[in-house]
Amino acid sequence: MEEQFILRVPPNVAEQIERLLNESNPSSSSEDKSLDLQFTEDGRSGEFVIGDDHFPAYLLDLPSVVESYKTYDDNSLVKTADISQMIMVRESGDAAPDVIECRHGLTPPMRDARKRRFRREPDLNPELVSRVEKDLLKIIAGGTADNLDVEIAEQEGDENARGTNKKPAATPVSKHDVPESHTNAGDNDRSDSDESDESV
Repeated sequence: MEEQFILRVPPNVAEQIERLLNESNPSSSSEDKSLDLQFTEDGRSGEFVIGDDHFPAYLLDLPSVVESYKTYDDNSLVKTADISQMIMVRESGDAAPDVIECRHGLTPPMRDARKRRFRREPDLNPELVSRVEKDLLKIIAGGTADNLDVEIAEQEGDENARGTNKKPAATPVSKHDVPESHTNAGDNDRSDSDESDESV
């Protein structure tokens, strides 16, 4: 894999770069053919130099990864890199971007892509996340968690203990195993008290 980035420049700078690349004798060294890019210590801002012209340059993150391909036979494509950053060269009078991410990506369909197309990040408390991470690492190492609620754990333990003491429910006996009881039909099963209740 190659290391690649995207260089976005103003139209007049693009024409100068194209002329510089298309020259028949690029080996001749002169001041007007120099091309340079330097960054400051923060790694996000710098200066793009072409000939005698100096332009401010900024390193911006893309909202999504862009794959680049090359071809050797105009038939099959070979992936060469994943590009996630862009160097934006601006005119000298333009204001510096106040963010480190290129909000709209490279093409019009990616306009405001992070808000329109990507899932929002959940609102999580960073302290809670770090506390849970520490507890998980302790549990994996064979210890116990520090922030365990003892009452809930005891209640769950009691319920589990009760569940083990319960006898399993008796399975119903199948019909062919039960002896059939012969009963007399009709009024012989009824008692005298039943008849008196019905008359009331």
